Amino acid sequence: MKQRYDKVALVTGGGTGIGRATSIALAQRGAAVAVNYSRSREEAEETVRLIEEAGGQAIAIQADVSRDDEVRAMVQQIVQQFGTVDWLVNNASMTRHIPLDDLDAVTDEVWDDLIDVNVKGMFYCARAAAPIMKANGRGAIVNIGSIAGTTGNGSSLPYAVSKAAVHGLTKSLARALAPQISVNCIAPGAVATRWWAGREAAMQRLAPNLLLQHIATPENIAQLVCAALEQEAMTGQIITADSGQTL
Repeated sequence: MKQRYDKVALVTGGGTGIGRATSIALAQRGAAVAVNYSRSREEAEETVRLIEEAGGQAIAIQADVSRDDEVRAMVQQIVQQFGTVDWLVNNASMTRHIPLDDLDAVTDEVWDDLIDVNVKGMFYCARAAAPIMKANGRGAIVNIGSIAGTTGNGSSLPYAVSKAAVHGLTKSLARALAPQISVNCIAPGAVATRWWAGREAAMQRLAPNLLLQHIATPENIAQLVCAALEQEAMTGQIITADSGQTL
């Protein structure tokens, strides 16, 4: 007989950064966690190890979220392992560092890669998990957006546009999946993850100019993700967490 868990969470891109911190935070709340990865197998397995060492339940599971067939197979594997899916954290994302005014560097390949992973990937995961959540009568999805989607500024023009699309996707999915499933979005500003590798000096210059004068940690964002998943009176919201950068 399959063991049932109070909550089962899928965190895409769960091997590093915000994904790892969120996976650990959810496990601390008693959820069984499926830590998805595309290429970062060792990092995902390390996340699982950290959870298990603390007494939690987790598995690492490979799937490219930009491929619908892989996403559907991943969700079915999670159901076979843990019995259900209650929470989905759409964290998997990618970027390309291209100066915003260098339009010629924005190739079709760049557009396709960022839209496929950052936008369609979140849609595929939500679509695959939604029937299971609806069958349970309740579910929650949190998408990870970015202030780039609000300001239009970021690591590249297609990245900013893809995150604006994530914000729009959140609102449309909130309508499409109501009333059983809530869908919200956390839009971080700068977060101290590996995306800043090699640009620590820029991070140090930015911090004093923020109202709270510090760069958010992955754990800061993870706590907000958990709160949004647990909130039963909120859907379709874009919640900014940027230490006051965009105020």
